Amino acid sequence: MTGAFGYSGRYIAQRLLNAGRRVATLTNSAHRPDPFGGRVPAYPLQFHDPQALTESLRGVAVLYNTYWVRFNHKTFNHREAVANTLTLFQAAKAAGVRRVVHVSITNPSAESELPYFSGKAELEAALKSSGLSYAILRPTVLFGKEDILINNIAWILRHFPAFGVFGDGQYRLQPIYVDDLAELAVTHGGRPANVTIEAIGPETFTYRKLVKTIGRIIGCPRPVLSVPPGLGYWVGRALGALKGDVVITREEIQGLMEGRLYVDAAPAGATALTRWVAEHRATLGVHYASELARRR
Repeated sequence: MTGAFGYSGRYIAQRLLNAGRRVATLTNSAHRPDPFGGRVPAYPLQFHDPQALTESLRGVAVLYNTYWVRFNHKTFNHREAVANTLTLFQAAKAAGVRRVVHVSITNPSAESELPYFSGKAELEAALKSSGLSYAILRPTVLFGKEDILINNIAWILRHFPAFGVFGDGQYRLQPIYVDDLAELAVTHGGRPANVTIEAIGPETFTYRKLVKTIGRIIGCPRPVLSVPPGLGYWVGRALGALKGDVVITREEIQGLMEGRLYVDAAPAGATALTRWVAEHRATLGVHYASELARRR
């Protein structure tokens, strides 16, 4: 699998190990702490050397792919991530991998002007036409102990007197617990059918309601103010400069407001965000979670 030392990949790897599977990871971050005590051998993601990448996949039955980037940055970008993932799929096929479980996103679209969603659509199409057996999982927002978005909403609520939402805040999200996503991945890794699954949780929130709900549960209710998207972006950028991070991008704001993190489908995960936040209310948002620090 890719990214076993990362966020969602860690949960998938743990479930595979618990099931008695042999797991190896392809990673760009071999220096990260190993949470598995050496049980998961790590090999470099050699996108620049397709032959070496193919050899690292020899003998693999199922490839679980969590590799992606959240936004364009001077050291990584969506176009490169798409090209790298296409190379990974080609190497998997050449190596004789039988099945690919691929983490995508809700509402991917080749026509979208947002590279996150158009890139994910391109990869879904490539996987479906590759001849490989596949399961495509389409989560919206993930939450869990290592989460960034939900944690940082709580952090802002703990440290600021008000919270600003872009526009009216009525666009919807369906967060899924990261271990529920891992359970889906492992389950469908062991099945032969080609499937595309809307990997959403059991609760639907408007963004405004999500913020209010988190604030109430952690004991930090704050006024939720509607702000113009442009102003919200620059406030987020200023906060990012303060923390040495990227808090939000224009593309992420647009994706939220277009409703791309909502689908009309039955929930695939069982863990309610409200219950999870209640269980972690003493620690959620106490410390800021940095996307760039996690990548470094």
